[in-house]
Amino acid sequence: MTNVRLCGWIAAFITGVSVSLAAPAVAASGNDAEELEALLQDFLAHADERETHDRFWADDLVYTSSNGTRFGKPEIMAGFSEPAADEDGPAIEYTGEDVKVQVFGTAAVVTFKLVGTPGDGSPALYYYNTGTFLKRDGEWRAVAWQATVIPAS
Repeated sequence: MTNVRLCGWIAAFITGVSVSLAAPAVAASGNDAEELEALLQDFLAHADERETHDRFWADDLVYTSSNGTRFGKPEIMAGFSEPAADEDGPAIEYTGEDVKVQVFGTAAVVTFKLVGTPGDGSPALYYYNTGTFLKRDGEWRAVAWQATVIPAS
């Protein structure tokens, strides 16, 4: 075992990454990586649909939003049950850029830049996103999510 590999394993353990350490990371290659990127792109294209969120998020999700609040799938799904409030501002289309998928057996980490483009031409919004996925019963679902606002330059 090389020192680099050993150091990588120790770093993963220390930071609390609970993945299969015996499986090498695969950056954006293989069926699982392709499946995860397609899942992400479909999620972003249909982010306004309840069914999309139900499929994407695991029941035991922990989501840390860009404003520092933490919640789970029940709170996300409850947002679809609430009466529609008058929305402030334009509709926003979300896309993902610089997507990187790392697969570790039945766990994966997906990182990307989320771009929110308002329909009225106002400046785009940018966020770094990191999602941790587990493959359970043959399906990938996000179990942890972190969103961070990228400050305007």
